[in-house]
Amino acid sequence: MPRKRAPSPPPPPPRTPLLVNKRKHERQATSRVAFEELAIPEDDPLLDFIPYRHAHPRGNSITPEVQRAFIFHLAASGIVKQAALKVGKSIEALYKLRARPEAWDFARAWDAALEWGRQRLMDCAMERAIAQGVHYPKANGMICWVLEHRSDHMVDAREVKRGHWLWARIHHELLGRWPEDDAEEEEEA
Repeated sequence: MPRKRAPSPPPPPPRTPLLVNKRKHERQATSRVAFEELAIPEDDPLLDFIPYRHAHPRGNSITPEVQRAFIFHLAASGIVKQAALKVGKSIEALYKLRARPEAWDFARAWDAALEWGRQRLMDCAMERAIAQGVHYPKANGMICWVLEHRSDHMVDAREVKRGHWLWARIHHELLGRWPEDDAEEEEEA
């Protein structure tokens, strides 16, 4: 007796285009014509995360496509509210999704996107301060703020001496041992 073939899986549902608000002011988007389809690059490493999938998605659920669009906009702007408005979701819903334990990779991507956005904002502030000249007080204040709030991993090379954390790390990478190990060997000898 011939074996029956297992039924083939149903075809995936047709992809609905992800729409984003194209109005200058988000509150003006009151109809379908205010939105356009978002083109997200497929090869963006920032978007390489495991999105949270709702067990029983509703019409207003934050789908994986919306999560990727949110991360894309967050990296571009560095502002959560602006990215949320672009994808048409509330900040509260996005933070609630981020807090779910199953959405840990979405939270990781969120943090990475915020860092990208912060770097972008710092670059824009530096560019604006330099373009406005050194004699304009607001430009000087902006450049001072950017320099003061640089990332902690940026270190002035003149400060790197024995006892500095970066000196110890370089020592370990070059010699394969930590400076504390050398000090213990000298004390034992």
